[in-house]
Amino acid sequence: MERQRSFSLKPTRFLVFSFTIFSSFIFLTFFTTWLIKATPPVPQQFHLQFNKSSFVLGFSGNLPLNGLKDSILKTTHVTKPENASGSAGISVLAVLHRKANESKVAPSEEERGGGGLDGNFTALAPVEQNVGAEEVEKIELVSSSSEKIEENKNEAASFGKTETLSSGKVEDERVNGACDFTRGKWVYDESYPLYTNGSCSLIDEGFNCQGNGRLDKDYMKWRWQPQDCEIPRFNATKMLELIRGKRLVFVGDSINRNQWESMLCMLMGAVKDPSRVYETHKRRITKGKGNYSFRFVDYKCTVEYYVSHFLVHEAKARLGQKRKQVLRIDAIDHGSSRWKGADILVFNTAHWWSHYKTKAGINYYQEGGQVHPKLDVSIAFRKALMTWASWVDRYINPRRTRVFFRSSAPSHFRGGQWNSGGSCKEATKPLETLSASPSEKIVIAEEVIKKMRTPITFLNITGLSEYRVDGHPSIYGRKSASGSQDCSHWCLPGIPDVWNELLYAHLQ
Repeated sequence: MERQRSFSLKPTRFLVFSFTIFSSFIFLTFFTTWLIKATPPVPQQFHLQFNKSSFVLGFSGNLPLNGLKDSILKTTHVTKPENASGSAGISVLAVLHRKANESKVAPSEEERGGGGLDGNFTALAPVEQNVGAEEVEKIELVSSSSEKIEENKNEAASFGKTETLSSGKVEDERVNGACDFTRGKWVYDESYPLYTNGSCSLIDEGFNCQGNGRLDKDYMKWRWQPQDCEIPRFNATKMLELIRGKRLVFVGDSINRNQWESMLCMLMGAVKDPSRVYETHKRRITKGKGNYSFRFVDYKCTVEYYVSHFLVHEAKARLGQKRKQVLRIDAIDHGSSRWKGADILVFNTAHWWSHYKTKAGINYYQEGGQVHPKLDVSIAFRKALMTWASWVDRYINPRRTRVFFRSSAPSHFRGGQWNSGGSCKEATKPLETLSASPSEKIVIAEEVIKKMRTPITFLNITGLSEYRVDGHPSIYGRKSASGSQDCSHWCLPGIPDVWNELLYAHLQ
């Protein structure tokens, strides 16, 4: 009996042993497979280095032979620290495609998009330092197809153009390369003017020379011809399309109101129903009012003007027992909140800086709590422009807003000033020659603008307008005869139309 039972147990033990061995083998196989799949590749380390003139992207570590072959750095947001002007941070879009077998070779110029001020990235050898003061908010790796890579390369190229605007430079009078708008001559052109005082009811009395009795019309038919190029003829329909849904804002003295009225009249040439253009506060344009906003309903845009003689704050201060008018050259005009949010800004200041009070500078200019007993007008003008420049750099976003600064328009008083018998009535043709000396205000304005972070297009209209002694209202600035003549402002149609053609050329 005992031998039989021992013999009958052997097959069972064999089966248990076989099952254990087989199960262990299956378990080890599945565990090994899972472990291989679950083990992550060597992580790629990114170091981002930012300096004032360029963005630098470096690598450390080795790229795996698979997994990251079609990876891209999809979005990187870099926050710049606020500088003295209080500028906010900027977002940066970078695109990178790197094949696995090129992990130790710097990408081509096309792949990295170049470097430098345009905001593109350059791939370098491993960088052993972090961003520093800049904060990397987000770095995200995603897999992408080749089509996605090309799409992102296009986005990067587009961003490069935008980023150029965020470095402060003076844009001179050049369009299409080498064209200098300041050099040229006036050409008589029968196809001008672009409108008449009869076709535009928005010209106020001070600029409506024909309506005030001026009989000669040649002053309306001169066209500015640059030496090396052509100014595109103003197309009102295209201009309205350029500003569709936008705010075009003029800020400055009455010479800027001159240009603003010109722009309104030029745009009205493309409006089929004048009732669909209106002043939002139902104001009639007069010399006494200073703020206007005309809405073009069909284009959902506004063309606005805000008076600011100096761009800085006109105030009063106590001097002894009296309160006197002063100019706060360290404080921006209190109406500046209206300028914010514009898509196109056209600034000027110059006309009032030639008045007696500003030229004398005696107990007139204030900084902080101090009123200067005497301050040279050139120094005051520079300080005021620096205050304006700081405001622009702090509050204007160059990605949204295009900023222009128009140079001073010349006066042509002969035999005295506006209040001492000066005249220009006899002039009916442009001057043939000019003095070559540059205006001091132009030099100061250019020097201030060059130091700005925000790009400014400097519309230098001074020289070409110097020829046009025939373009002022003179005695035709009002309907009734007057002893004084206006040789500072301009008849409409007239010279400000050319300024707007230059503005139009730049906006295209």
